[in-house]
Amino acid sequence: MASAGVASSTTALAENESAPPKKNIKLGLDNFAVRAMNWKAHALLDYAASLRLDSILISDLDAFENHDPGYLKEVKAKADGLGVGIHVGTWSICPTSKAFKNKWGTAEEHLTLAIRVAKSVGSPVIRVVLGTGEDRKTEGGIEARIADTVKVCQACRSRSMDAGVKIAVENHAGDMQAWELVTLIEAAGKDYVGANVDSGNACWTMEDPLENLQTLAPYALSTSLRDSMVWESESGAKVQWTAMGEGCVDLKTYFTEFARLCPNVPVHIETISGFAREIPYLQADFWKVWPKARASDFAQFLALAKRGKPIPSHRAADAKEQQEYQKGELERSIKYCKEALGLGLKT
Repeated sequence: MASAGVASSTTALAENESAPPKKNIKLGLDNFAVRAMNWKAHALLDYAASLRLDSILISDLDAFENHDPGYLKEVKAKADGLGVGIHVGTWSICPTSKAFKNKWGTAEEHLTLAIRVAKSVGSPVIRVVLGTGEDRKTEGGIEARIADTVKVCQACRSRSMDAGVKIAVENHAGDMQAWELVTLIEAAGKDYVGANVDSGNACWTMEDPLENLQTLAPYALSTSLRDSMVWESESGAKVQWTAMGEGCVDLKTYFTEFARLCPNVPVHIETISGFAREIPYLQADFWKVWPKARASDFAQFLALAKRGKPIPSHRAADAKEQQEYQKGELERSIKYCKEALGLGLKT
């Protein structure tokens, strides 16, 4: 299933550059990177195997044909046969988030189902999110939404512990900075709650991904990672996510630290590219929802923005082009991770 033409990527290791030492870190993909394909679990596992990956984050419950025990047992057996580990994910479990949907019942029912699915396919974690940056504008701000999420986690603590499935909360779509996510984890209980580290989302909350990693590393259970280009704009800065090696994040330092701090956590690549997000920090009203933002974190973000440069956006002409674009972004990233960063256990 691998796309053709990725060998010519500009991110490939230069001929005169020696290969980096292997970091003994599992490399995989987050299925959201190829969401336009609309693949279900079996097809996703075949794709991961075709790329010689070690792991996959199936980040939504809809990627499974159903949630019957027999079917989930088949998915686990296929993954075991291919040598691909599975991490399972789902979306908002905060009942007061603007992003929460009652498709799977109440927040507690949703998390209960997700834990069961994760256990059935052998996932040690269930990736969840609080919501998005819009939740910072709700009554009580992000602190209230954190408190509501903690309650849901605590209501499912025994289910999580009994299943041997930890709850990995992601810093997602501008909702929480790393230190805010730490407050959620500590309040819920770090014996069964940890972090799904998202390097791209760190830029949406005015953090350097490296600083974000260093804060979340002690709690890291899983990942959804991508590169980012950040540059200064008239109203502040713009962030555009990119394929790995095509942004301005110091990935070699990032993954040297990752290997030191998170040696047993798989790297899942989640490329989401083609558009820029404005971070209008020069507008006075912007800071109303960031009353406790830390100056040191913001300073690191500003330094990142000064290293970056504007890049063009991308809009696919049709569904097929969008599919090829997403596969190309991901496959260039996997190539870069293997050849330039020394990630992955398989040759």
